[in-house]
Amino acid sequence: MGAAGADIDAVAGERRQLINVAYRLLGSLAEAEDAVQEAYARWYALPRSRRDEILSPGGWLTTVTGRICLDVLGSARARRERYVGAWLPDPLPDRAEWGRVGQGDDPADPADQMILDESVAMALLVVLESMTPAERVAFVLHDVFRYPFAEIAGILGRTPAACKQLAASARRRVRGAPGPAAVAGDGRAEAVRRVKDAWERKDIAALVDLLDPAAVMTADGGGLVGTVLRPIEGGARIAQYMVAIADRAPGLELLERSVNGAPGLVARRGGTVMTVASFDVDGDGLITRIWAVRNPEKLRPWLRDG
Repeated sequence: MGAAGADIDAVAGERRQLINVAYRLLGSLAEAEDAVQEAYARWYALPRSRRDEILSPGGWLTTVTGRICLDVLGSARARRERYVGAWLPDPLPDRAEWGRVGQGDDPADPADQMILDESVAMALLVVLESMTPAERVAFVLHDVFRYPFAEIAGILGRTPAACKQLAASARRRVRGAPGPAAVAGDGRAEAVRRVKDAWERKDIAALVDLLDPAAVMTADGGGLVGTVLRPIEGGARIAQYMVAIADRAPGLELLERSVNGAPGLVARRGGTVMTVASFDVDGDGLITRIWAVRNPEKLRPWLRDG
């Protein structure tokens, strides 16, 4: 392989890292893929002599991807104000559970490129949505991916000191938000399993016992499917709503699946995934938050169950 071929391979090899950065910055797989493709388009649009001068193509691509994401975040607030109902980040499947040998099988599919760790937890992604675009970029790049503030400054067009302050402000938002309790994976899985069993039995009393009295359920249908437009507050109201859903959808099949790297549930009907639900569990094993994504455009990565 010649030098040009090796360079192409090296640049192409950055794609997984870029997809992971962009998803955490945007919360959308489709937007993340578009941002990375645009960064590559700009790279290949450079004259060959200019590309040869760039010592770190990966660093260049990360900087450009970050700037593109910053622009997208700047316009996202207005778009999401027009969004029908609540907007939630795209839920991520674990390909190993969905008929795949492992992650990274299909380099063309951004969902196959995702690294599932605590930085994609739904609770954190929801908090990231409350940040300013600059705070989000500074926090994700520094606290998650360990990029130095000097590099982040080049993306945000600010001084390294200002970027450090932005990351600190973002960190305070994360600390101030209700976060997931330090519950072992087995404990979280058991709590979700009990919810599944009670939901399948349409047992309102059992569901109420499993939900924190102050629990909140947020659903995202994007105006494409029927769902509540505002969060449902209170364990009793959530339990009644869940049973009402089951009553209206005979034949609904509930599957225990990893969602964004944590125990979750997938509701399927007639072989089609209808809802993907994420949960937060407190130290007593009670469900405190439910995020239910029903927008079919956000469920495309879940349609390839093996």
